[in-house]
Amino acid sequence: MNLNSKDMACVGVCFGTPEAPCLTTVPIRDATFSVTSICREPKADEARADEANDVRLPASESYFLMLYLEDAEHADIRADDSCTKVRHFARGTICLVDLADGAAIRLNSRLRSLAFVLPKALFSETAELSPEIGRRRLICRRGEPDSVLRNLGTALLAFFAGTGTAPASLRPVAVAICAHLLHRYGEPIEESVGKAQGALMREEPGTTLRPIATQIGRAKSHLANHALSLEDIAHACDFDDLGHFERVFVGETGVTPSVWRRRGLH
Repeated sequence: MNLNSKDMACVGVCFGTPEAPCLTTVPIRDATFSVTSICREPKADEARADEANDVRLPASESYFLMLYLEDAEHADIRADDSCTKVRHFARGTICLVDLADGAAIRLNSRLRSLAFVLPKALFSETAELSPEIGRRRLICRRGEPDSVLRNLGTALLAFFAGTGTAPASLRPVAVAICAHLLHRYGEPIEESVGKAQGALMREEPGTTLRPIATQIGRAKSHLANHALSLEDIAHACDFDDLGHFERVFVGETGVTPSVWRRRGLH
């Protein structure tokens, strides 16, 4: 199964809620904006309750964004079907991932959220509205509070009072969401990504290819915030676990994350 702009409502099927209301619109030119209201209770009375609570999103040339409307807990499912530690996601936080290789989670609590499937072409169209932005890719985020998206999500909830074709007034909200994502989570796409980028990529069990330099650069900025634990930083920067984060960090900087933080390095 592939997600595409003609059948965005299938994201509800992925969550085991095929009846979930879904709104779609074409806010700019061709690419479709889709948001689904998800409300799912965990299944605990089945023989294989763990697998019954799995959510698997197929590969797509899109980003997936989830805005948590209430606290939730879930774990990521790795490529080998093992799971990361269960993580708590507070109300008002987001999860933003690239669906190039799909994504999967295992729910450990009730999930009430807004789930967005946002084609990458939609961000290209959005960037054309502001030429100074340039071509950008979105950086993955997990469990990060975002007051702007929380407010825009509140506005979107009003559209779910009815079903069917989204009203024209949804379009400016959709553009505002995409523009915000580009400004806050976008990073420039270098024109020459061939060999230079290949040298910065790595693949380890349970991960997709990601630029190490970008991960470590994000980690360094997070280390300055002493309110975040090293494990929180590992999750925020898309490492499988703390051990994986420490190994890659030492390989790139020559010191452990804790030493980097203690010395106040930059």
